[in-house]
Amino acid sequence: MGETSIEWTDATWNPVAGCTILTAGCTNCYAMRMAARLEAMGVDKYAGLTRKTGGRAKWTGQIFLDRNALSIPATWSKPRRVFVNSMSDLFHADVPADFIADVWKVMAETPRHTYQILTKRPDRMVEIVPCLPKLPNVWLGTSVEDSRVLHRVDELRLVPAAVRFISFEPLIGSVAGASLRDIHWAIVGGESGPGARFMDAAWVDEIQRMCRGAGTAFFFKQWGGKNKKAAGRVLNGRTYDEMPAAL
Repeated sequence: MGETSIEWTDATWNPVAGCTILTAGCTNCYAMRMAARLEAMGVDKYAGLTRKTGGRAKWTGQIFLDRNALSIPATWSKPRRVFVNSMSDLFHADVPADFIADVWKVMAETPRHTYQILTKRPDRMVEIVPCLPKLPNVWLGTSVEDSRVLHRVDELRLVPAAVRFISFEPLIGSVAGASLRDIHWAIVGGESGPGARFMDAAWVDEIQRMCRGAGTAFFFKQWGGKNKKAAGRVLNGRTYDEMPAAL
């Protein structure tokens, strides 16, 4: 928890750990591998969150609520972008609404930071977020890996947020037909690590065109693959690091 190499944020904050595999985008989730590694290192927070299946770490579905972590953002004096729950999903069904409200309170009390919350469960976000204060420093997003989960974009549009964003990572199929209306930011990236699935450049170009048409900021994170560093993040001769305009 803390500083991170993730290109579109500055730090991670994990008041929740653990998750459940939901759709195809979860198959090679880096957080499963990381949770297993942290458990092996003796970090109690990650005990029992994964199990080995077919030689690979997979989520057990167990969730850990780390109330001690709620105090961490207040200790960061320098403003930063904070990816909330890189090791879980704040809107997992087993995260109580009152705990989500506690996370919201922390974000409200630390307005110098910008919080980026990403979920594969925007349907639950739609249920809970309207009951919470709309905070100018909280960005809400959902993950979309292919056209089978485009309904998540429509659900995200229903959520009141200063910034709404989509993470098209891992992009494992075309998302032709998607509408980015009222979506302020799109992150695109290929899968990386063991068993990484192919990302077609045509799918990336497709999303970039959608962004141009909708006025959505476009951030190209990586090509991915087994060696993401070697593959790099250059698209059509340049990098794209666009961020949403302050709203």
